[in-house]
Amino acid sequence: RNGIEPDTLAQEPARTLWQHWQAGTVLDNLPADCRPQTRAQGYNVQAQLPLVSQRDVVGWKIAATSSVGQAHINVSGPIAGRLLSGQIYADGATVPSAGNRMRVAEPEMAFKLAHDLPPKNQPYTTAEVLAAVGTLHTALEMPDSRFATFTAAGEAQLLADNACAHHFILGAAAPASWRDLDLSTWAVHGHVRTSNGASWSRSGSGAAVLGDPRVALTWLINELSALGITAQAGQFITTGTCMTPLEITPGDAVQADFGVLGQVAMQFGL
Repeated sequence: RNGIEPDTLAQEPARTLWQHWQAGTVLDNLPADCRPQTRAQGYNVQAQLPLVSQRDVVGWKIAATSSVGQAHINVSGPIAGRLLSGQIYADGATVPSAGNRMRVAEPEMAFKLAHDLPPKNQPYTTAEVLAAVGTLHTALEMPDSRFATFTAAGEAQLLADNACAHHFILGAAAPASWRDLDLSTWAVHGHVRTSNGASWSRSGSGAAVLGDPRVALTWLINELSALGITAQAGQFITTGTCMTPLEITPGDAVQADFGVLGQVAMQFGL
């Protein structure tokens, strides 16, 4: 499925994780006899998730694109995850809160590919990657983890757990003029209206995303290339939160305002 061959050893931990996702339960660690120990092993387990879940890979995400985020979950650098069909919601949708323990919304910039980017020997340049992009979208990610203490699970297990990918909203395409803008300094504003009628805001910018969302996008494409994976036309890559994640509780409404690039919104279900 999605070009990944079945791997019996990696399917056991992938199936365990998916069962916990479906049940809304958590675990301390994967069983010792199938627990990934390295970054490569973590990615191998993650690659089996589409097979065990019978879901399609519709996009990719990057977690820990800031030094603060990396320190928070104790990883050495950014990590990539798959966005699976059935976990993507329309702009303005009510997103389930059941089982979500992180309870944050992350305003992000997402790039949709118009052309495949297959693995190659030399790293892709940002210009090469941008040439394959069709559209830029506003987005919101609501991540989560199946590890009871996700800050202590370690990089390999977090990769196996799909880099904390959970629910995602892809907003409308931005005007084509986005290519002329400096996304590294682009201001983003997050607004939360709480279930009791209060409201508050937080601001950030593209600088929070490896210094520039286009740099983060290029990192993701080269990470996939090194893993022998083609980033496919029609898939989108969401590049990481542009601000400290917005803390939310059931019943809250979130809007992210990217100025001329557009807005995107969600409700967090009761």
